Amino acid sequence: MSFNFLGTLKNIDWLLIVAVFLLICFGLSSLYSLGLGQEIKNFNLLYKQIIFSVIGFLLLFLFILFDYHWWYSLSAWLYAISIILLALVLFFGQKLKGATGWFIFGNFSFQPIELAKLAVIIFLARCFSNWANDKYQIKLWLKSFLIILPICILTALQPDFGSMLIIILIWFGMLWLSGINKKHFLVFLIIVLLVGGLSWQFALHNYQKTRILTFLNPNADPLGAGYNIRQSIIAIGAGGLWGRGLGLGTQSQLHFLPVSEADFIFAVLGEDLGLIGILVIFALYLLIFYRLFKIMKNIRNDFSLYLVFGLSLMFFVQMFINIGMVIGILPVTGLPLPFVSYGGSFLLINLISIGIIQNINLKQKISG
Repeated sequence: MSFNFLGTLKNIDWLLIVAVFLLICFGLSSLYSLGLGQEIKNFNLLYKQIIFSVIGFLLLFLFILFDYHWWYSLSAWLYAISIILLALVLFFGQKLKGATGWFIFGNFSFQPIELAKLAVIIFLARCFSNWANDKYQIKLWLKSFLIILPICILTALQPDFGSMLIIILIWFGMLWLSGINKKHFLVFLIIVLLVGGLSWQFALHNYQKTRILTFLNPNADPLGAGYNIRQSIIAIGAGGLWGRGLGLGTQSQLHFLPVSEADFIFAVLGEDLGLIGILVIFALYLLIFYRLFKIMKNIRNDFSLYLVFGLSLMFFVQMFINIGMVIGILPVTGLPLPFVSYGGSFLLINLISIGIIQNINLKQKISG
C-alpha cells in the first residue's frame, strides 16, 4: 500500500498534537518536582513516564497511518478481548489503590479498564451508526445499555466506580448524539435516581459513601475523610500567581498531597506553577477540544462521528472530574488527568485515541 508521506504530514492537525505534547511536558515537570521531594532523590516515575511518552507518540503516528475503517471490523473482537481481560484481572491481577485492576509485569503494569474504555467507544460507534434509522428509541437505549453492562459490572467488582462512571457518561453522551426524546430522558433520569438510591443502600462501600459525604461537607472531618480535598485546595492556593517553583511546594514536597503523581497532579502543578501555569494548562485543553470540535464538524459518516465524539467525551469527562475533584467541587473518584497524570496504560490509550482521530481527520480531508 502506498501513500503520500508529505501529504500525510501536511494534513495532520499539528496544533492538536503540539497541545497534547505540551500537556505531557507539564506532567513530566510535576514528576520531576515530586522526585526532588524524596529524601533520596528518586526519578523512577519520571523515567518511566518518559518511556511511556516516547512509545505513546510512536503509537500515535502508527495509528495515524492505520485506516480507521479497520476499527469497524475489529470492534467486536476488541470489545470481547476487553471483557476477557477485565474478568481475568479479578483473579490474576494485583490490588493497587484499593482496586484489583492491574496486571503486573516486573516494574511495569497494565490496567485493562483503559483498553476497555477505548473498546467500548469503538463498539458503540459501530452499533449506533448501524442503528441510525432505528425509530424505537427505548429499544436503542436497551441494546446499547446491554453493551456497556458487562464492562460496568466487571469494573464495579474491582471495585473501580470512577471508571465505571466514565463509561456510563460516555454511553449517555453517545445516546444524546443519536437523539433523545424528552419523555424518554425523564424516564431514564428517574431510573438513574432509583438505581442511585439502591446503590447507596446495597452496593456502595463505606469509604465510597464517606467520599460523597465529605464532598458535601469537607470540613466535617478535616483530619480524616476531608483531609485529601483540604490539602489539595491548600496546595493550589499556596501557588499564588506565579507558583513556588518546581520542587519548592511544601504540600507536595512534604507529602501532604495523596497520590500526587496521578489523581492530585493538578494540585502539584497549581502549587509549583501558580495561577499562570493553571491558565496555560486550561488553554491547552481548550485548544484540544476546539480542534476536536473542528474535526467533528467536517466528518461525513456516522461511524466516524460517533467515534470521534466518544473519544473526545472520554477526554473531557476525565479532565472535568479530575480537576473538579482536586478543587473540591466534585467527590474524590480516583480518576487521572488526561495526558498529564502518571500512568502507562492511561497515557498510551489516550495517545492511540489521538492517532485514531487524526486518521479520521486525514481520510476526511483526502476524500473531500
